[in-house]
Amino acid sequence: EVQLVESGGGLVQSGGSLTLSCTASGFTFDGYDMTWVRQAPGKGLEWVSSIQRSGKIATYVDSVKGRFTISRDNAQSTLYLQMHNLTIDDTGVYFCARGWRVVSTVPPGAKGTQVTVST
Repeated sequence: EVQLVESGGGLVQSGGSLTLSCTASGFTFDGYDMTWVRQAPGKGLEWVSSIQRSGKIATYVDSVKGRFTISRDNAQSTLYLQMHNLTIDDTGVYFCARGWRVVSTVPPGAKGTQVTVST
């Protein structure tokens, strides 16, 4: 069974930083590109960032470029998202998913991790 468990969210002031983690199991982690997706309150899923299976190539939505860094540890089957200079617009539930620049592969019932940025 494919499992993706997100953690590391929390309440942070504007300008602060957080690092999210996604622990994967049930599939060959290094065989998949991986993605972070977020959902702001009352809105749909938004693709945030993706990283290729090797970890060498990553891409970001324009709104987080220069502030977020995606990375992965294939030996630990873990995906990361370092977030700096957070703004209120970064508030939402963050999910990880398999694939490149996708939102549709967020597992049904995924809990994600809540990020709340306050002024």
